[in-house]
Amino acid sequence: MELSLKGKTALICGATQGIGLATAKELAALGAECILMARNEDALKEIIPTLEAEHFQEHSYLVADFRHPKEVEEAIRTVADKQTIHILINNTGGPAAGPIVEAEVQDFIDAFNQHLVNNHILAQAVLTGMIGAGYGRIINVISTSVKAPLKNLGVSNTIRLSVAAWAKTMATELAQYGVTVNNVLPGSTNTSRLQSLIKTSAKKRNVERQVIEQEMLSEIPMKRFGDAKEIAATIAFLATPAAGYITGTSIPVDGGKSPTF
Repeated sequence: MELSLKGKTALICGATQGIGLATAKELAALGAECILMARNEDALKEIIPTLEAEHFQEHSYLVADFRHPKEVEEAIRTVADKQTIHILINNTGGPAAGPIVEAEVQDFIDAFNQHLVNNHILAQAVLTGMIGAGYGRIINVISTSVKAPLKNLGVSNTIRLSVAAWAKTMATELAQYGVTVNNVLPGSTNTSRLQSLIKTSAKKRNVERQVIEQEMLSEIPMKRFGDAKEIAATIAFLATPAAGYITGTSIPVDGGKSPTF
């Protein structure tokens, strides 16, 4: 299998922690030159020197807050107009937990902008280069809620599915150009996002965190939470030449929890 990403440039969003950071490390290890994108510039500066550069990659970063699509657009234009980005990893934090009946209209608008609108801005910015190179990988980190809605994540369930529909449509349109579009659906992964959800749920129910954790683990056939590195490995494979005939898919990485096939 051709797993090398030498000579390829990857833009990884949400790259200062969790799945985004793990993905940046994995892609750099495979030879990609990485552009990290996040809002915390201090964290970005600290991470850049830690990425592997065996193939003399010159890793860099962009600062943008995904709550403000205009910032994202301005940031990506500073590089997309000058160089080809072969791999785009769309990844950002999810909406706050809560029942859908309690969600405000603005909650949906904010989540739509943060996820789908930003994804579209970034994809449009890098597509000319991908098509010209005859090689492109757009990989969206979404959620297993694409397969089945998750409890107490009303806004997230709604927006994640819209991103999946956007991605499937784009995959069909771009396949002829050697550009693939796929979604990776993390299950319960041991990140700050998961810990925040557990904390919120425990507080709302007035129980210890361990109670919530055990309930969640009991629903996972593997009886453990995932590791960010395991999600990153799936993302990295989809970015390689070996995955060139895979497009339009949504792949759960969830220890077998999803009730659908």
